[in-house]
Amino acid sequence: MSVKGTKDPARTAAGRNGAESRRADASSGFAAEDPAKIRNVALVGHSGAGKTMLIEALLAAQGMITRKGSIPDGTTVSDSDPAAVHQQRSVTLSLVPLLIDGIKVNLLDTPGYPDFIGELRAGLRAADAALFVVSAVDGIDATTTALWGECELIQLPRAVAITRMDHPRADYDGVLAACRKAFGEGVLPLYVPVRTGGEVTGLLGLLSGTVTDYSSGEPAAALRAADAAELAASTSARGELIEGIIAESEDETLMDRYLEGEDIDTDVLVADLETAVERGTFFPVLSTSAVSGLGTAELLEVLVRAFPSPPAGRLPGAADLAGVPAEALRCDPAGPLAAEVVRTSVDPFLGRVCLVRVFSGTLREDAPVHVGGHGLADRGHQDHDSDERVTHLYSPLGASLRPVPYCVAGDMCAVAKLGSAETGDTISGRDRPLLLATWEMPEPLLPVAVEPDSRSDEDALARSLGKIAAGDPTLRVERNAETHQLVLWCMGEAHVEVVLDRLRDQGVKLHTVDVVTPLRETFAAPAAGHGRHVKQSGGHGQYAVCDIDVEPLPRGGGFEFVDKTVGGVIPGTFIPSVEKGVRAQMEKGVSAGFPVVDLRVTLTGGKAHSVDSSDAAFQAAGALALREAAAAGRIQLLEPVSSVTITVADEHVGSVMSDLSARRGRLTGTTSSGEGLTEIGAEVPDQELLRYAVDLRALTAGTGRFRRRYLRHDPVPASFSPS
Repeated sequence: MSVKGTKDPARTAAGRNGAESRRADASSGFAAEDPAKIRNVALVGHSGAGKTMLIEALLAAQGMITRKGSIPDGTTVSDSDPAAVHQQRSVTLSLVPLLIDGIKVNLLDTPGYPDFIGELRAGLRAADAALFVVSAVDGIDATTTALWGECELIQLPRAVAITRMDHPRADYDGVLAACRKAFGEGVLPLYVPVRTGGEVTGLLGLLSGTVTDYSSGEPAAALRAADAAELAASTSARGELIEGIIAESEDETLMDRYLEGEDIDTDVLVADLETAVERGTFFPVLSTSAVSGLGTAELLEVLVRAFPSPPAGRLPGAADLAGVPAEALRCDPAGPLAAEVVRTSVDPFLGRVCLVRVFSGTLREDAPVHVGGHGLADRGHQDHDSDERVTHLYSPLGASLRPVPYCVAGDMCAVAKLGSAETGDTISGRDRPLLLATWEMPEPLLPVAVEPDSRSDEDALARSLGKIAAGDPTLRVERNAETHQLVLWCMGEAHVEVVLDRLRDQGVKLHTVDVVTPLRETFAAPAAGHGRHVKQSGGHGQYAVCDIDVEPLPRGGGFEFVDKTVGGVIPGTFIPSVEKGVRAQMEKGVSAGFPVVDLRVTLTGGKAHSVDSSDAAFQAAGALALREAAAAGRIQLLEPVSSVTITVADEHVGSVMSDLSARRGRLTGTTSSGEGLTEIGAEVPDQELLRYAVDLRALTAGTGRFRRRYLRHDPVPASFSPS
């Protein structure tokens, strides 16, 4: 591949943060007209691999910024979110469009930290290809390998960029070998580093035989012919690359011709290479440095020439509002409108801003649209539908929003002031509303209980949580009816920090408290209770007496009320009143304030008064009788137990099992779950799972994952005191 990306004369608009001062003014963004001239690429890799700084280098190479920003200074284009500046890492999905030789390349900077995998999956949903960014210093981790597997399942085209080649500890050969071992033999370099005095100063194209020399400093890279020593050193890599390309070629004669010594035309090899990359069966490797600009021209060329345009990509399924499958979507600007909200944020000036990927049709300013969201009720996002009008469209570049008149199929844009839109919603035509199939959302498993500092902060907390939850489907907000706590279910500690920071930034004063596990109470043995509620106040008094026998039922037995009174000692109209009083006391608890379950209450006797007895009096007597039975009997606390399924690498199985034992877990079995993975089943008390999302990550070097479901309540051991 020999064509090099040239500088784009377009400039971005000035924004509101420090990163914007590095740009020249432009009144509007660039709106693509032809889906074939669009590329949507998600940058994927672990935190610290260099994704954000690689984007800075590409922006500088295209002349879109005058100088590269800094992560410590919070001046990078894609990390404009205050939470990202505070944590010194990407925490949200960010869109950075480039214009390269008339091709619009939408770069999606995704977070690399596991807590923000929801944002990453949103980026993969919006992208037609993925660029895996791997540090030449740190190599790859198991999370990156797992993400490669996810892309493999959907046959998403991929390439690999090895970053930080300028670092003294960069190990290109070692990292390349690790990539091939983790990702497969289809991962091969298109260029190899050229070193001068031990430093990487250029890249030798294995197909072209030319060297791009970056020694004079970016962006003044120059082409020269490779010398004899450089060609000799690259012979093996060149042969392996050519054989890899030919193996993917549809021309079955190429391999025989190559093995017979025929010199295959470079144009033929490049064409087959581009086809294989677009098909998702060949994965080129490029070397880069954000500091020196090494490899930026080569990378831009791969983005434009090898990665597929939206018409060649996959499209999600669609259905009407009744759930009936609709006609398959096509990436056609003239087709029915079908777009998806892949990220939602709140701008202090514009309100709710939605990042949208248009799959079909054209989204235009002042157009009436239908906004629908279904299928996330378990996350607290109730199904909703509304008709709205698009007011303004923007082409986002970090924190800057540049107006555009329309957004065609295959492109991405930002839409402001859609009052009901949430992440994952479908935007479609008002006359033909559709719902796109939702993408897989990770389950939040770390609970954090929060309380407002004062009653005046309660309303502000509710409003702010609604805004944050609308844009973050990995956040589940739960108001626990039993413990009366407001619990935020998050992905991990970094996610918790981001959510709390955003709440406080919106003026909410709050603090965290310990999560209370919702226990139950039950009777451990039969008991009897006498309830006497007699009061005289001068007029009509209150008179009710009842006697009950209490006995425990098997787990899950619920509640039974049996009337065994004889002779009408309690009038029939007041029998339900006794039961009502018992039930009310069961809800309040009889010992530690937790609901009472699995109980049979038998009404055996009592007394009534012809004037002073009433429904309220017998309710009070029934509640008192249950409390007296509890005082005379023995109460057993029950704790919730969940069925837990943990997937870990084989080398971590022993440590995970030992940890489960320490958590009072009961192992139910292990099964193989693919190459090098084991699935562990266990039953674990919920009290022991409060921080398991964090602890499992520490036990397994960030690779373990688990899912859980409520199973039952079991007796709390006498030796254990739950918090």
